[in-house]
Amino acid sequence: MSLLQYLESSPNSAPQFPRLLENIATTQWTMLVMLSLLSSSTSSSLLSLSRKLCLQTLTRTFSRSSSSSSTTMAINLQSHAFAGNPLRSKTPKPEDPLSPITALETLKTQLLDANPHHQLSSPSFKVLPFRKGRPLAASGAGPGDSSPNWHLGWISLADCKGYLANSGVELSGDSMVYLGSRPEEDVVYWAIDVSGEGGLVPEFWSKQLCFVELRTLMVATDWADARAMGELSVAGHARALLEWHSVSRFCGHCGEKTVPMEAGRRKQCSNELCKKRIYPRVDPVVIMLVIDRENDRVLLSRQSRFVPRMWSCLAGFIEPGESLEEAVRRETWEETGIEVGEVIYHSSQPWPVGPSSIPCQLMVGFHAYAKSLEINVDKEELEDAQWHSREDVKKALAFAEYKKAQETAAVRVEQMCKGVEKGQNLAADFNVESGELAPMFIPGPFAIAHHLISSWVYQDAINGVQAHSKEPSGSLSNL
Repeated sequence: MSLLQYLESSPNSAPQFPRLLENIATTQWTMLVMLSLLSSSTSSSLLSLSRKLCLQTLTRTFSRSSSSSSTTMAINLQSHAFAGNPLRSKTPKPEDPLSPITALETLKTQLLDANPHHQLSSPSFKVLPFRKGRPLAASGAGPGDSSPNWHLGWISLADCKGYLANSGVELSGDSMVYLGSRPEEDVVYWAIDVSGEGGLVPEFWSKQLCFVELRTLMVATDWADARAMGELSVAGHARALLEWHSVSRFCGHCGEKTVPMEAGRRKQCSNELCKKRIYPRVDPVVIMLVIDRENDRVLLSRQSRFVPRMWSCLAGFIEPGESLEEAVRRETWEETGIEVGEVIYHSSQPWPVGPSSIPCQLMVGFHAYAKSLEINVDKEELEDAQWHSREDVKKALAFAEYKKAQETAAVRVEQMCKGVEKGQNLAADFNVESGELAPMFIPGPFAIAHHLISSWVYQDAINGVQAHSKEPSGSLSNL
């Protein structure tokens, strides 16, 4: 295809044309200056290099613009799932009515008011109940023929007080955890753990509200829906704080009970002789895509707990006294026997959907380049590990399966909220066995592993050259 034909067939690329010519002119001018200073033999080599660089400039520009109109499904996320919390942009100053301490004092005043529906002062409060790590959620019809849309089941402070009173429980400020605020709406958001109040479940069901596993909500989230992604982040933050409160009820130094401080954002030992301060726990984990640069392939692994056909990146907890890069090299060597050299940071993701004993992991993602290639799998850690070519991995970016899983999970949430389906099978959310299936697939766009792998498939992390396919059919991440 000629340049003119390309521009005619791709009108969106026309605005890039002046910049393209500028890049070519800059490259050529640099080469001409160098040619004037060198011998004829060296000049000939540089002229050949100049032509090659100009061709690369053309190729990069065309592949980028044409990829946007190809059949690749772009995953245009502003942040990873559970990141980008809209309530945590900044913490108000202590004197601000929306700050944690001031808002808590206002909340306690409202709780003491005899009239539960009497609004004493600004700001207003919204509360998100949790039960056994599950946030309260509701679901409604999506636009047109799209799948249902879930949303968090926020309730007013008065309603929360009334629900608990019906169960014989008196609501106190110490049971609430500050989540953040929306200054433009003059609203402060709180979370509360009602795991011990079983009588609330049927009462919420009567209003088509249901406690739903956070993983189920994660899979049910349409990653193109900024509102839903924001609500997922809020729910993840709330769950991490509440689970941390649950596992830190006693001081690890003296064994006495702990009490919440700063509206639940930290805790302190109740022992006057100790008063140890305790802060929310975050467990850092390295997750890495190991790359064989020479053979254009990557190392993917399976654990026994994975659903059938799923392969993912290697990962492991950071040990005391080691850097992130050292953790990447150690974990890769221990689990697969592969020696890693260069390690390049990609991005990070909070992960509040692990076991309750680990309230929130921080997944720190890397591209790691292999120095050795022979695999020796540690069977206590992994079920298998194999090298996979770029083409095979591209096929594993099974967008149709991701979308099917998302739609299926969204319908399941709607059924649970309506009381039609009361069971929650976590494995089913990740395993949609229908239609033509790829031999393997990688985790969906809600996981950092997806973006580590997708960015390698379509973009070289070192050279920045997009790997373009004639018929791409996977999901392309911009993270």
